[in-house]
Parts: sequence; structure tokens; C-alpha cells
Amino acid sequence: MSASRSTGTTDALGPDEDPEREPSAVVPGSRLLAALLDGMDAALCAFDAHGTITHWNREAERILGWTAAEAVGRRGFAGWAVRSADAGDVQKRLLAVMDAPGRQVHEFALLRKDGGRVLVRTQSSGVRGEDGKPAGVYCAFSEVHAQIDLERSIALSEALFEDASWGVVAVDVDLRPTIVNAYAARALGGGRTTLLGRPLGELIVQGVEDLEGALQHVLAEGPPPAPAELWVTLRTAEGDRRRCWRSGFLRLASPLAEEPVPLGVGWLFRDVTAAKLAEQEADRMRFRAAQLHRAARQAAECEDPMEAATTSLDYALAGFADHAVLDVRADLAAGERLVRAAATPSDAPGPCLPVSGGPLPVRYGPGHPALQAVERTGSVRVAAPVGAGAAWAVEHQWPGDSVHALSTVLRSRGRTLGVVTFLRAANRSAFERPDVVYAESVAVRVASAVDLARLTAEPGL
Repeated sequence: MSASRSTGTTDALGPDEDPEREPSAVVPGSRLLAALLDGMDAALCAFDAHGTITHWNREAERILGWTAAEAVGRRGFAGWAVRSADAGDVQKRLLAVMDAPGRQVHEFALLRKDGGRVLVRTQSSGVRGEDGKPAGVYCAFSEVHAQIDLERSIALSEALFEDASWGVVAVDVDLRPTIVNAYAARALGGGRTTLLGRPLGELIVQGVEDLEGALQHVLAEGPPPAPAELWVTLRTAEGDRRRCWRSGFLRLASPLAEEPVPLGVGWLFRDVTAAKLAEQEADRMRFRAAQLHRAARQAAECEDPMEAATTSLDYALAGFADHAVLDVRADLAAGERLVRAAATPSDAPGPCLPVSGGPLPVRYGPGHPALQAVERTGSVRVAAPVGAGAAWAVEHQWPGDSVHALSTVLRSRGRTLGVVTFLRAANRSAFERPDVVYAESVAVRVASAVDLARLTAEPGL
């Protein structure tokens, strides 16, 4: 059967009808229509007003096995593409759409040429002639499982970009967001539309290099085998916020191209900042507890009580501070006068050692953190003012690189014995409340050793 029969059309315009048009530029209407129908991804057939099949494309042939030559010209599906018991109902439902507005969706069980049955979902619509009267029906159909897979994929995509409990961002090849769901918009600190097309560097103060590097790797090499944890600092109206995002990446490629063409990257992430901070805090507490245990065992082996005190300070410094200074009261009856008993080297890392030549008086000015700790019988945290430089540390009689200080009083048997001060350089963060608790735990052990040294009449104490 000819192509014109398979499409049910004739040439709408011949090359001789337009003398100004080159013959090579004219595409016969029936061939163009046949090519369009055969190139469709959906199966398509059409009926005239009497229910006779006029069109049948290759996808319909693939699904049912019947060729266009076998299908075009038949009256409905009865006796070949549908069971006889169902033929009347199928025919009635298909032709009823001629008198109804819009499209109608139905599901039918059709017969394949090999005798098997296939459930299809149809979308049918009426066709009207030039006089406005019903002239036929066209029907597009596909296998139900294929249609359900497509609908499921679309539903999943819409759910991810609407209701997902984690961030979903589609990024183009220029690394700019093109779609952002509600979770991601909240995490990035913007609206779902205001974030689109903006460089990531406008949203992220620190860590954008790591994120963009991961996106570029996905575009070039494909997604990583496991999620990655990225620490970033966000710029928000309330100030900078440090966040940790557990991120997964997917390369997006066009399904219509013969070879994969990258469209961008799908970035899925979840904010795990609270969990990571809790994990870090737990690790820090375990390490500090282990250090206190090791210090206690080592100090127990020291014959000299002051050596036990400095040993406790040495173990405390690991991962906690850069310097330690031990000041003790020269005479409990002399008020708040303090003498420097031991300290770490001021010019380089090293152990905490007794002051050469014996304890030396320190002349702290009013309001010095060490004096405040003695007065309050507690702990005092201070930090150098911005731009103060080494002058601040020298003024307080501490090593020149000191920027953050934590002074903790030494108490034993109801008496104040002195102060231990922990110092951090500028490359460390300021002391926080958990650091105070740890410093006070160390101070208890140091105070016991200093008290023992006084009881054994250590010179200068």
C-alpha cells in the first residue's frame, strides 16, 4: 500500500501550481505528513466519521505489530485489534469524542498481531471538517506501563522541586541556579525566583570554590560515588552563617540527543550543621577526657609536686591552647600579689617549665584578667581589640602572639592559690564556654599539685 494510503492524504500542492517556486523546494504534503507521523514517539491512528482507520504510524505498528498496510482501511478494531466482546464498547467510546469538546482519556486492552494483549492509554479528540461538522477522530496511545513510568518521573521531579525535605537545585553549565526548591531557597537565604541566574559567589562568602569545583567535576567526569560534606559560610541579612551541607550530585544530560549533551548538574543537599557540630563536640570531649586521664597517670609518677602541675598543663595544651602561664600567690597572707611560677616558651612551642631562677613577681595592672579571676574566684575570658597587635599581649605580660586569653583561678582546701592562664594566637578561635569547663577541670588538678608543693615547703611558694 502506498504512503498516501497509510496517511490518508494526497499532495496538497504540486510544484506546477506555483511557477515562482523551485520544484526542489516543494515537499509533497503526503510525504511530509507521513514523515511527521512516523517520527512521533507516541502511537497514532485516526478514524473518519464512519470509524474507518485513515492513519497508522510506525509506533502503532511497533506496539501492536500490525503494519499500516494491514490497518488503514479497516472499520474500527473489531475482529483484529480488540476482542469481539469489547469491540462495541471500544468503538462507541472512541467515536463519542467527535461530539464532545476537548480530549478524552481512556484505557483499552488491545490485541497484538501475535495474539498477546497489551493495555494502552489513549488520548482522543474529534476532528471537524471545513463546514464545522464532525469529520473523524484522531487517537494517540501508548502502553500503560510506559505512560505510568513517564508520569511517575514527572511526578517525582515535581515533588523534588516542591515538597522535598532536602535541598534540590538545578545548575546550568555556567554554574548558575536555574531551579531551586523551597528547602534550598531557605538554606541559601533567598527566594525561589530571586536566586535564579545569580552566581554562587554572591550567596556564599567562603567555600564557594569547593562547591564550584565539585559541580565542574560532575560536568566533566560524572557524579562522585558518595555524598560529600561541604562547609560554607553564607552571606545573610543577619550576618555570615557557617553551615555544613551533605551534598550529592547528578549530571543532567538531554535524552533527545544521540550523544549525551550536558544540560547542567542536579545538586541535592541537606543541612547537617547541627549533627556535625555535635559530632565535633563529642570528639573534642572524648579527646579532652583522654588527655585528663593521661595527665593524671603521668602526674602521679612525679616526685616533685610542681612537676606534676606543669605536666598537667602540658597535656592540657594539646589541641587547646598555644601557651600556658602559671601564677601563684607568693604568700597567702599578702593579698592578691602574684608571682610567675611556670610558663611555656614565649617564642616557640614547648613544654611548660618552672621559671628559671625561681618564681618572679608580676606587676599586673588593675583589671588584669588574672586579678579578675582571683577576685571573682572563677574564670575570665578576654580577647585583644581589633588592630591591637602584639602591644596588647606585651601590656598583659604574655607572649607577643597572644590574642585570646582564659584565666582560671586555682582553688584547694577553700583557699585561692593562684591563677593559670591559657593563651591562643590569632589563628585560633576565641575561648568558649566548653573551653572554660575544660580549663577549670585542669585547674583543679594543678591546684592540688600546687597545694601539695606548699605543704612540702617548696622554696618560693
